[in-house]
Amino acid sequence: MTILQIDSVAVASSVAIAGESSMTLSIVLMVLIAIVGYCVQSRLNSVMRRCSQIPSPNGMTGAEVALKMLHAHGIYNVQVTRVRGHLTDHFNPETLTINLSDSVYSERTITAMAVACHECGHAVQYVTGYNALRLRSSLVPVVNFSARISSWVIMLGLVLLATTNNASLCWVGILLVSLAAIFAIVTLPVEYNASARALEWLERSNMLVGKDLEGARVSLRWAARTYLVAALSAIATVIYYVVLVTRRK
Repeated sequence: MTILQIDSVAVASSVAIAGESSMTLSIVLMVLIAIVGYCVQSRLNSVMRRCSQIPSPNGMTGAEVALKMLHAHGIYNVQVTRVRGHLTDHFNPETLTINLSDSVYSERTITAMAVACHECGHAVQYVTGYNALRLRSSLVPVVNFSARISSWVIMLGLVLLATTNNASLCWVGILLVSLAAIFAIVTLPVEYNASARALEWLERSNMLVGKDLEGARVSLRWAARTYLVAALSAIATVIYYVVLVTRRK
């Protein structure tokens, strides 16, 4: 075996080892993020349960507080409605409705107030033309489409890569997956800003003070962290697919 052949084998071995290491690291990263996500969700549920046992100081329901915050911001064309489920609360800019879950709509607790005002924060963002919310809304149809086909595109791409050594379709699939990561990243300032608007109004209007206000702040803080974990998970997924395709090629 010549020196050139030996060097080629050494380089090939180094590349293979680097590929295996990258794949292992990407899998470890995804597992760690999944563990962190579980811990954050567990902590959020614990905080929500604790604050759900603290009655609202003014005896108002989540729906009543939501209307009060909307009207305080001069918003009268947004309706507050009830939806089934737990933590299914959301603001729908298409129907101009704040949809509150059963555990928020009619409950008179600190948690109900915090969650209702957070969703009102999104309504205020919409009315004031908050740029991050507008960007996220514009991405929704694109992300919904990419989510339906990205896995199929990547699987077909891997088959094509294995048979023809052509990775083009794989990269198209990775691009589609990346849209979900971009959406998750854009969501972060939207959610944090909505919580900040909610807490600012709750404090300024004296709806919550002292320990009650701090309880609402902690609840929204942990809720926001679930979105942070989701963004990290989406990024890790993109990294995993990039390493997978690069390694196979």
